[in-house]
Amino acid sequence: GLVIAGGPDVEPVRYGAEPDPRTGPPARERDEWELALIEAALASGTPLLAICRGMQLLNVALGGTLIQHLEGHTAAKIGAFGEHAVKPVPGTRYEAAVPEESDVPTSHHQAVDRLGEGLMVSAYAGDGTVEAVELADDRWVLGVQWHPEMGQDVRVMAALVAAARDNG
Repeated sequence: GLVIAGGPDVEPVRYGAEPDPRTGPPARERDEWELALIEAALASGTPLLAICRGMQLLNVALGGTLIQHLEGHTAAKIGAFGEHAVKPVPGTRYEAAVPEESDVPTSHHQAVDRLGEGLMVSAYAGDGTVEAVELADDRWVLGVQWHPEMGQDVRVMAALVAAARDNG
């Protein structure tokens, strides 16, 4: 399996937008490299877990757009993780791994706006923000807006490991 994780904001030109003043500086080489990795994983059927920036890149790779700034999904202290609840969408791959509403470690100011082609929402925050997406087909591709590696709940990571084992 492949994990694409957090980092700088995706350059808005990648999804046809003008930069918001609150959007961070571009990391063009990283965007290009990670988009190529996502496309290779999608083409080969490699199980993919896209975390935070990774979920945003997955959405952009499939033609989706991003909300460049939203409030309330970071901790008050820069560099720290906040926490909020996410609610799974019934019948999704994410819900199969984490069936109940749960608190997750989060630090992001951007989010999915228009969904990329073939993606479906698999979890929402209480304010309606898209918190998880997955491919609607048989490929194991899951994007989560939070950082499961920073919390105590290992079910998302375990689901990736199981998918990779089954794929191998």
